[in-house]
Amino acid sequence: MGYHVIDPSSLEPIGWEGRKLRSISEAAGFEKVGLNHFLAEPGEQLPLEYHQHDTQEEAFFVSRGTIHVETPDEEFVVGDGEFFTVNPGNPHRAFVPDAASEPAAIVAIGAPRVSDAEKYDP
Repeated sequence: MGYHVIDPSSLEPIGWEGRKLRSISEAAGFEKVGLNHFLAEPGEQLPLEYHQHDTQEEAFFVSRGTIHVETPDEEFVVGDGEFFTVNPGNPHRAFVPDAASEPAAIVAIGAPRVSDAEKYDP
């Protein structure tokens, strides 16, 4: 069937050097959109280092806590219930600041589902 109820905490974390990344796309069998759930502690960045995408559009939804997103021009603060969106070709780095008082829970959405991230060196 094409319907799924997925509890991210029931999925095994994957990769990303111990960060709590869980692939909702894998669990749902999605092929065209990347959908991941992250739980990031203070001082952790997610999911990648400073990077940009050639074709992928990306959005981060913060369901708990606060993340910061560094770009070449400014640093954005994204809180509970807010989205941060990134168009292709725009460098960014999302992280939970060291001084944060709690972890952050984030849903990351990327389409198309491709591995086109390129390291950005400011």
